[in-house]
Amino acid sequence: MVIGVDVGTSETKAVLVDRDGGVLAGASAPNTLHVPQPGWAEHDAETDWWGNFCTVLGEVLAHSGLDPATVEAVGCSGIGPCVLPVDTDVGPLGPGILYGIDTRASAQIERLDEELGAEAILERTGNALTSQSAGPKVAWLRDERPDVFAKAAMFHTCQSFLVARLTGEHVMDHTTAAYWGPFYDIHTNAWIDEWVTGTVEPKRLPRLVWPTEIVGRVTVKAASATGLAAGTPVIAGAPDAPAEAVSAGVLGPGDLMIMYGSSIFMIAVVGETIVDPRMWAAPYVFEGTSIVAGGTSTAGTLTRWLIELLSDEHDAAALSEHYADFAAWATESPAGANGLELLPYLSGERTPIHDPDARGVIFGLSLRHTRADIARAALEGIAQGIRRNAEVMLEMGVPIARIRAVGGGVRNRAWLQAVSDCLGRPQEVVTQRGAAYGDAILAALGVGALSHDAVPSWLEVDRSIEPDPALADLYARQASRQRRLYESTKTLMHEVARDA
Repeated sequence: MVIGVDVGTSETKAVLVDRDGGVLAGASAPNTLHVPQPGWAEHDAETDWWGNFCTVLGEVLAHSGLDPATVEAVGCSGIGPCVLPVDTDVGPLGPGILYGIDTRASAQIERLDEELGAEAILERTGNALTSQSAGPKVAWLRDERPDVFAKAAMFHTCQSFLVARLTGEHVMDHTTAAYWGPFYDIHTNAWIDEWVTGTVEPKRLPRLVWPTEIVGRVTVKAASATGLAAGTPVIAGAPDAPAEAVSAGVLGPGDLMIMYGSSIFMIAVVGETIVDPRMWAAPYVFEGTSIVAGGTSTAGTLTRWLIELLSDEHDAAALSEHYADFAAWATESPAGANGLELLPYLSGERTPIHDPDARGVIFGLSLRHTRADIARAALEGIAQGIRRNAEVMLEMGVPIARIRAVGGGVRNRAWLQAVSDCLGRPQEVVTQRGAAYGDAILAALGVGALSHDAVPSWLEVDRSIEPDPALADLYARQASRQRRLYESTKTLMHEVARDA
């Protein structure tokens, strides 16, 4: 048996899985996103990351009724790339600074681009510096929180922090490290010491390993906190999106995952590294493969915001009941939302425009528009963001032979259909198990309980969402309008962002 745990933006999940891929027990706990000021996005690492990690582990073990000593390995994933300074006891020295939705380090990005050269950074790291890059956020801590920075013994991301708490080992997987630009060389799979030293001592960054590598064993202290048996093997783990991709059977070149969550994350597997400033490049979880990745800043966060706005409901438990209502509203409006356009840039936008100061736009409003049109426009706006990312991938020469859809958003059939219609391609929905299940697969691979060729035997395709060819022209026109709308309002967006 193996256990997988995933820490997401909204919740932490755990699954206990047997050697045939069957889920014996599962548990979840809600995480709280903190936005202390515009452009900031944080988690309480002690409460949301470690606290909920311990909670869900305890619950799956209790629900299963099994001896913890029978667990062969533990794998975990987390939102990434995040930045968390910790002391010598792996105690957080502040909140976890989240991934690309946190845009606080714009000044540090500009300075690093100037100091190191934007072209040199792209060539060596495979990625332009954006809000998704962790290195500028480490520099932000140095500039804006010098007391915290000085005390930090190590800088972690989400799952590397959890692994350190479990084992005492400070490690980071190569997939995560690729997003710690400008610190990581994508061609040599190593930290760039001379670039790291411009911001932080190299000894304060974790040792690099591959996701399935067994990096340590559960300590006695961690066993007491989690309910795991001391000595249980722990793998390095990976960011949540690659773990989710594994859970969907995204295993080799030609496979594309679209993860529908608080934001959209897309992973296309390629055989060789492809570098383009519009997208992100990184090693994949399997040594010898790489990914081209992209993502939107908002998705589920946008739908949640609209549900709160349109339903006047703010209670977290009650809100969950309104997600089905939101999908129903969207189906009451025709394709094209009666001419309503929505640019979903409420938290800036990530790929391919990399614009942290982009802002949301609802365009074309008239007195005849309804909440159904707004809901439909929101789903189509996100869908067009996915389309734009896919088009850029194809321009880069990325093969897309199969699309797998995963994440909590796949329950919204109207959303899935809008995406397939915008892409003009079918999507396969794998039976929902999520990133935690992907962590379990990686853990099983790490201890030899599962072979790479046998991974598909653990998976099942639930359904296929076919595109409606009759809508191809409509969505092509919409895609053109949305791009022109962004370009024509970009200057005003930035002005508003500066004045906010």
